Amino acid sequence: MKHCAVYFGFLLFTCVLNAQNTDAFPDSSNKKGLQVQMVEDAIALGIKHAALNVSLGGLMEVQEAADSQRISCNGRIYFIHNNYVKSLDAQIKPLSDAGVLVNLILLAYPTKNPAKDALLLHPKAKADGKYNIAAFNTATEEGVGQYRALVEFLAERYSGAHPEHGRVWGYIIGNEVNSQWMWYNLGKMPMTEVVTEYEKAVRTSCEAIGKYSKNARVYLSFDHHWNTSMPGISDQESYKGKDFLDTFARIAREHGDYEWHVAHHPYPDDLGNPRTWDDKQAWTTDDSPHITFKNLEVACKYMEKPELLWEGKPRRIILSEQGLHCLGNEQGEILQAAGFAYVWEKVSRQKGIDALIWHRHVDHSHEGGLRLGLWENKQGTISEPSRPRHIYDLFKKAGTPDWKTAAEFALPIVGLKSWDELK
Repeated sequence: MKHCAVYFGFLLFTCVLNAQNTDAFPDSSNKKGLQVQMVEDAIALGIKHAALNVSLGGLMEVQEAADSQRISCNGRIYFIHNNYVKSLDAQIKPLSDAGVLVNLILLAYPTKNPAKDALLLHPKAKADGKYNIAAFNTATEEGVGQYRALVEFLAERYSGAHPEHGRVWGYIIGNEVNSQWMWYNLGKMPMTEVVTEYEKAVRTSCEAIGKYSKNARVYLSFDHHWNTSMPGISDQESYKGKDFLDTFARIAREHGDYEWHVAHHPYPDDLGNPRTWDDKQAWTTDDSPHITFKNLEVACKYMEKPELLWEGKPRRIILSEQGLHCLGNEQGEILQAAGFAYVWEKVSRQKGIDALIWHRHVDHSHEGGLRLGLWENKQGTISEPSRPRHIYDLFKKAGTPDWKTAAEFALPIVGLKSWDELK
């Protein structure tokens, strides 16, 4: 039993959480993961970690409908879209049945339904809607109630109490919140205010999830900007990741600390250049502008700071979204694959990192020209698979006895004589 103090600007109360499932967080045989598009293919690739996007707007209904169900949370009735839930089950169950640790990425996509968006999206999000994802509505009692109800529904359904639906072990709250202008939009707002709003969502999530699964994990989401912020964006819309993390930890402690972890996205300096081993803005010191694949040890070391520890131990890191671009020339596929070999060897040496969840499974035509997939997409489609790239077979061999031989080709490409030269 755990007592948690819940703080909002308009509300302060204490609740008692009874963890329904007390299973320990699983140990994984390796760190290989994928943001899954094709479930059967992902399982065939031998992944041990998966990430799936969850649109809370798709999950919720604002009134009862023929394809909805009622749920109750804190004495109020809410409505869940059954077909959306079935689509989640169809992905989660086969993955978890195969021994994959499933993580859900909770997102507030604008739905263009005014009634939904009024509950789901933070009222400070830009009125013009020119962003991909908004912040959760932690500004109103109704918004927090709706958010809590949706997270509790997911947590209960995937707690292990219902094996027919599958099991979820991780929940990533929002996306790249330190660059909120596009990925967790709160309009123009000072960093401390953004962190305060985000901390409300994370704390609510921890309580809702802990009620049904004591040892499931909740993660904060950051991009690769560490001691710098996204260029060309207002300092009221984008912030240094390190400062955001430190401020979050301080605010969480002030209101009663709790268990949270970090989901980092260590893309290369230049997302269009797969040669991450040459990143110039990835230093080996805390003041590094970026944390990319090249300097992951900086993130692991930073989490050892006393003020960031949880119960005397560093909070865990997963790499929940990152990939390498395949250049559109004859070297493209080889460079992408060589980059993956470098990344796998680098991640394997970081004791503070639990998972490398690759992005993408299949190229996506709405991703700014980036070709990050293990699969190429069919011409003229958004993300319909065409053929696997050179990286596909190498990815499949990661974490197996075939890896060492398969990855040897990459050493001269990345400028190493041995993988043991990596930290």
